[in-house]
Amino acid sequence: MDDIVNSVPSWMFTAIIAVCILFIIGIIFARLYRRASAEQAFVRTGLGGQKVVMSGGAIVMPIFHEIIPINMNTLKLEVSRSTIDSLITKDRMRVDVVVAFFVRVKPSVEGIATAAQTLGQRTLSPEDLRMLVEDKFVDALRATAAQMTMHELQDTRENFVQGVQNTVAEDLSKNGLELESVSLTNFNQTSKEHFNPNNAFDAEGLTKLTQETERRRRERNEVEQDVEVAVREKNRDALSRKLEIEQQEAFMTLEQEQQVKTRTAEQNARIAAFEAERRREAE
Repeated sequence: MDDIVNSVPSWMFTAIIAVCILFIIGIIFARLYRRASAEQAFVRTGLGGQKVVMSGGAIVMPIFHEIIPINMNTLKLEVSRSTIDSLITKDRMRVDVVVAFFVRVKPSVEGIATAAQTLGQRTLSPEDLRMLVEDKFVDALRATAAQMTMHELQDTRENFVQGVQNTVAEDLSKNGLELESVSLTNFNQTSKEHFNPNNAFDAEGLTKLTQETERRRRERNEVEQDVEVAVREKNRDALSRKLEIEQQEAFMTLEQEQQVKTRTAEQNARIAAFEAERRREAE
């Protein structure tokens, strides 16, 4: 055995050892190398300072490095405000809304670094992210609703959506997020029982709501009465016309019968006169 080892040239032995070392280093490198993808970037901290990896990858050494994965997909965060938490409009009415916010981490080194610092791994969970930024959304919804009446919100929803988008966009950028779009998926007037009469805003809105409801009720009643009167007048006119036609038909029948009787009498009279004339001639 020693003879075989001694027969191997030293340079070959060194080369084999070098290849083995390179192979081991390659395995270690492959295990430590962490790749980013189009859907998920990451931030590496620790030895060597902070490094944002959007594409490609980086060596991540246990103990020396820590990584924060960042979801780069667009996330739908839905916010609902209804009943006692509904929005108060400019005219002191209350509206129930469901609004969908479509957000994502800014695809830039600064955006990803900010998201990692302020959000951590919450970008991986839409619900966790929603809970963190929901207050920003609610503030934007309340501020925008307070500048518009309920009818303006209903008739120009796009203005409401644009107002919310403009209000919340800057706040989201502080978390490394950008707002792609906002969608008002549900909008309705809050039920009357959720107005608090002891609240000044609600009391004013409740008064307007009661007045508006009563006005609408009177208008509806007037319309219903007008419709009923119109229907009865139409029925009356139809009945009157029907009776008139029946009367005309009866008169025509009587007139026809009278004409038949008259002509029959005239015919009988002529026959009687003719027969009387013949009798006189016979005598």
